[in-house]
Amino acid sequence: MAQPYLALSDVTFSWPDGDPVFDGLDAVFGSGTTGLVGLNGAGKSTLLRLIAGELTPDRGSVTVHGSLAYLRQDLALDPHRRVDAILGIESARKALHRIESGAGTDEDFAVAAGHWDIEERAVATLDRLGLAHIAPSTDALGRTVGTLSGGETMLLGLTAALLGEPQVLLLDEPTNNLDLSAKSRLYAAVGQFPGTAVVVSHDREMLERMDSIAELRRGEVRMFGGNFSAYRAVVDAEQEAARAAVRDARSDVRKQGRELVEAQTKIARRVRYGKKMEGSVPRILAGERKRQAQVSAGKLRGSHIDKLEEARQTLTEAEEMIRDDREIRIDLPDTAVHPGQQVIELEDITLACGPTVSLTVSGPERIALVGRNGIGKTTLLRAIADASPRVPWRSLPQRLDIFDGDRTVAQNVADAAPHATPEQIRARLARFLFRGDAADTQASALSGGEQLRAALAMILLAEPAPRLLMLDEPTNNLDLPSLAHLTSALAEFRGALVVASHDLPFLREIGVTRWLELTEEGLHEVDPR
Repeated sequence: MAQPYLALSDVTFSWPDGDPVFDGLDAVFGSGTTGLVGLNGAGKSTLLRLIAGELTPDRGSVTVHGSLAYLRQDLALDPHRRVDAILGIESARKALHRIESGAGTDEDFAVAAGHWDIEERAVATLDRLGLAHIAPSTDALGRTVGTLSGGETMLLGLTAALLGEPQVLLLDEPTNNLDLSAKSRLYAAVGQFPGTAVVVSHDREMLERMDSIAELRRGEVRMFGGNFSAYRAVVDAEQEAARAAVRDARSDVRKQGRELVEAQTKIARRVRYGKKMEGSVPRILAGERKRQAQVSAGKLRGSHIDKLEEARQTLTEAEEMIRDDREIRIDLPDTAVHPGQQVIELEDITLACGPTVSLTVSGPERIALVGRNGIGKTTLLRAIADASPRVPWRSLPQRLDIFDGDRTVAQNVADAAPHATPEQIRARLARFLFRGDAADTQASALSGGEQLRAALAMILLAEPAPRLLMLDEPTNNLDLPSLAHLTSALAEFRGALVVASHDLPFLREIGVTRWLELTEEGLHEVDPR
């Protein structure tokens, strides 16, 4: 059988309002795993939807060689649906059961053909992805899913996709909301996939496991061999060369500009000298000298103007090679917490989800709060807030429900910083990429990534300035450039941090000083290695 692959040829697509996304896009994804990266809004999810057939290109073609499964980023499951219905095996199970009871029809045998072990495979796949508690036996496949966490929903969706034994797999941000254990299982499942997998992700650990990286930038896809580190090495080397080219080009522009001024000065001197000599030579000879001087001056001026224009064009081309990725720029206020200063004190607080915890934070400590999904990390952050920390504090909730959806971004930030002028609010929001009319966008109309930036702006620009930040999964929906800048900004923050996250590279880069795992027994110091 031929190897599965994806091919896009001359794909052009615009939204109904005329907003263009792709114009003549070409790309080929061969067998193996490919991480698809790009800025928020670059069109990664749209590209997957075009490949999956959910969207139709205005022009061009999409070729999928092999059966396809697509797992959306915004996957939501009805809690009243049965597990087997979500897995897509309900009709096959019913047919098998009728056959086993002796009441099977020809239609049942047709439905069951090739699926005689579907129940066992379903239970085994659920177990492999850490979902054995949902259906620990074949009998339990008929139960409803109840209220699953976001991470469990994603893993159940992946189970459904893998049960169909697809040859092409599309995953859109599959590690969002997964705890460390679930991430490990998903990494293994994707790594063992035998066909063509395209994975949209900002998860660097996932991207490090890819066979190749595809970057979607300015409406074009560029392929890079190797994992994320190899991709970054190539991009960094190219950017260093581009910056050197810009420096050289700017130097040449300055040089050509000086030479043009010198040439113009020389021409002006000749003109003045010619006027002085007009009375000392015959008129015919003076006229000929004047004509020759004008021709010479024109050639000299034209030569230098051409060189200057050529230098400017070279500079423009060199500057276009410099990545102008929009990044959030955060100037955190001076919020130092002195060593020994008590920030948080919790003693034997029983969380609603079960564990009893005690926690003391002193000085500018950086606490990483880890633990499986559903154990109560978000509940613990709320308990800290309810216990009234001893310094000004702000919290970034995972659901980003801290602003009024009926008010604009600027109005929401102004509510948090009532003493700032409208001009100051807009200047600060520009650093979070809400420039001009974007600051007047209604909060309820923001995308996921925009909501996160707006929430960050609210908590970091608030009055009084926070000296304790509590962040609940802050890296969800951040593109890689913004993630890098947030990491750098938090690394410079001199207050106390309590961060619940499953993003180990992020936690390590912000300089965590204590790692705490929340379990059913309480909080425990852990070694992240």
